[in-house]
Amino acid sequence: MPSNLSSSNNDNKNNNMPTGAISQPRLLPQSLAKNMFNSPGLSLALQTGMEGQNEVTRMAENYEGNNSVGRRSREEEPDSRSGSDNLEGASGDEQDAADKPPRKKRYHRHTPQQIQELESLFKECPHPDEKQRLELSKRLSLETRQVKFWFQNRRTQMKTQLERHENSILRQENDKLRAENMSIREAMRNPICTNCGGPAMIGEISLEEQHLRIENARLKDELDRVCALAGKFLGRPISSLVTSMPPPMPNSSLELGVGSNGFGGMSNVPTTLPLAPPDFGVGISNSLPVVPSNRQSTGIERSLERSMYLELALAAMEELVKLAQPDEPLWFRSIEGGRELLNHEEYIRTFTPCIGMRPNSFVSEASRETGMVIINSLALVETLMDSNKWAEMFPCLIARTSTTDIISSGMGGTRNGALQLMHAELQVLSPLVPIREVNFLRFCKQHAEGVWAVVDVSIDTIRETSGAPTFPNCRRLPSGCVVQDMPNGYSKVTWVEHAEYEEGANHHLYRQLISAGMGFGAQRWVATLQRQCECLAILMSSTVSARDHTAITPSGRRSMLKLAQRMTNNFCAGVCASTVHKWNKLCAGNVDEDVRVMTRKSVDDPGEPAGIVLSAATSVWLPVSPQRLFDFLRDERLRSEWDILSNGGPMQEMAHIAKGQDHGNCVSLLRASAMNANQSSMLILQETCIDAAGALVVYAPVDIPAMHVVMNGGDSAYVALLPSGFSIVPDGPGSRGSNGPSCNGGPDQRISGSLLTVAFQILVNSLPTAKLTVESVETVNNLISCTVQKIKAALQCES
Repeated sequence: MPSNLSSSNNDNKNNNMPTGAISQPRLLPQSLAKNMFNSPGLSLALQTGMEGQNEVTRMAENYEGNNSVGRRSREEEPDSRSGSDNLEGASGDEQDAADKPPRKKRYHRHTPQQIQELESLFKECPHPDEKQRLELSKRLSLETRQVKFWFQNRRTQMKTQLERHENSILRQENDKLRAENMSIREAMRNPICTNCGGPAMIGEISLEEQHLRIENARLKDELDRVCALAGKFLGRPISSLVTSMPPPMPNSSLELGVGSNGFGGMSNVPTTLPLAPPDFGVGISNSLPVVPSNRQSTGIERSLERSMYLELALAAMEELVKLAQPDEPLWFRSIEGGRELLNHEEYIRTFTPCIGMRPNSFVSEASRETGMVIINSLALVETLMDSNKWAEMFPCLIARTSTTDIISSGMGGTRNGALQLMHAELQVLSPLVPIREVNFLRFCKQHAEGVWAVVDVSIDTIRETSGAPTFPNCRRLPSGCVVQDMPNGYSKVTWVEHAEYEEGANHHLYRQLISAGMGFGAQRWVATLQRQCECLAILMSSTVSARDHTAITPSGRRSMLKLAQRMTNNFCAGVCASTVHKWNKLCAGNVDEDVRVMTRKSVDDPGEPAGIVLSAATSVWLPVSPQRLFDFLRDERLRSEWDILSNGGPMQEMAHIAKGQDHGNCVSLLRASAMNANQSSMLILQETCIDAAGALVVYAPVDIPAMHVVMNGGDSAYVALLPSGFSIVPDGPGSRGSNGPSCNGGPDQRISGSLLTVAFQILVNSLPTAKLTVESVETVNNLISCTVQKIKAALQCES
């Protein structure tokens, strides 16, 4: 008898409980469910909630994204009846109070206007916080509890709707599989002879051959789909003739799409860029599914993944070519500096985001630059498509890069149609700006005779790389360059850079520079390309500059330049802490706040002294123009004013190799004279360079006998050195700074100037197993502080 009584009480309790208190909606009592779904207000809510499949899918993503929060809310919040009827009485826990008769329930039916407001907020935020509920209750003249109950029940209804929809899809899939199974069984019972078309004798076709025929039909469908995609790529249809038993498909099926560029018969195509972007076909999907790469992929999955990469590459190429057009309304000139700025409103109207919407914490930067470069289009395209050559061309921009997968190598021995996956670490030479790591597609296409385009686009929304965050610190939107051949070996390069990044990760000193596109933007890429190509042209010419020392042999010049290149690369790797070396960051209390100190072990590297290497770097703002600061730091006659290695006296230039028309672009060998008998003379290898985007001064003390070997053409790989130096960039757009003797600005007046990065690499112990001492860290910290103070004093800008 107690058992029956308990059961009866439980039934009554369930009938009196609100619907939201039940964890699974499908377990509602039949009568209560019927009354709930017959509610006119609820019908309106359901109708509004089911407007379009895309809306339901979006809400489902929001619901699943907050699933854990929803479960906790269901355990903590009291429930009500339905989405449109709210109980104004006690909560579920109060109703369960022992031995108390249930009070009379009063219900409140929401007005259509209230339901519309509630539904509108639910679409934006299915889980409003207490502040939002309070604001909504005041606006709708409801109690906060009623708003809370309504949202809780609305979430329950949404989950029920989604489960019904999923069940319907699963039933359809099940029916489809049953039908396919029946047709296959029927085909196996009545086999057909391939020769005469009549019924085959039993035993003539083996079970293995029947499976091969089924696989053959599936592969034929896959080939037709790939050929249709390749047709978009070529701009003409591709035949997909397949025999009844075809040979295995080639490993790279996408090579079908690079057999021609659509310009095969255009022998008289002008070298000017077309006024309208080429037609790449329509229907390219912009909502690409995610294909995880942390598991072993089958051949079909890999083919589908490559197809998605090709679709993304085509969409990115179309966007880049349109962004590179000179007369497009997508760009306008800024008043300050005359730089080209992206018209974001026009951009949003013109393009659909090909890699998804921008994350909330990200900001965007976009820049475009056009310049003449002394290199032909084929050589530049080859440089961009080879990761090693690309890194050598832009050593101050690229900390590290690699090609992770070659999807298509191009056609006919050229790079036309080449598509590859790449990884890169991009840098601004300052410890205050984090490195940008990007995984991206690089796609190359020839648009006309002498007109090429190379585009990059991030792939993080397509493939979840193992160990990488869902949203990295940077996303590369369609960016790249359009190259057009010009007379006399020159090319016209239009460079577009478009990225989204976390602004809060950058120090406030560099935010204006980065947001203006001067740190990672197109101006820096084009300026570096022009300087590097000018250097290559000078080095390949047979004439020797009048400034060069004729005593150095051609082989000695090459060896000395190779050593200087290694020195500069190691300097950049130490400033930005790239993964080229395994740095360990130190958090010492005796180091200034803006100074970053790191250590690493140097073992078995003939190009470095063995032991513990300490790197220290900092960045400061100076009210001096970049040109004046560069001229001061590179002048060997003024070196004693800031360099303690100069022994307090002047330095003499022993060798000079020009690397550009500007006198500041060179590699030189300096000798510090001994001021007394106790000091020994020493040599310093120095490389300096300057362009429109910034300047660099890198130096390292070198062994005298080793440099004699290098200058005579010997191998420079065995010359041990640790570089130090300076990186100089403008502090923002339109920066000119001061060139006068005094640079002090008033308290309310800020003079635009330069951002100077000072970095040292020092061997603090010759034993790799030794431990770093506090005295070593203090010494390096004092060295940086002293150097900065001497530079300020020499330029008379202590304030």
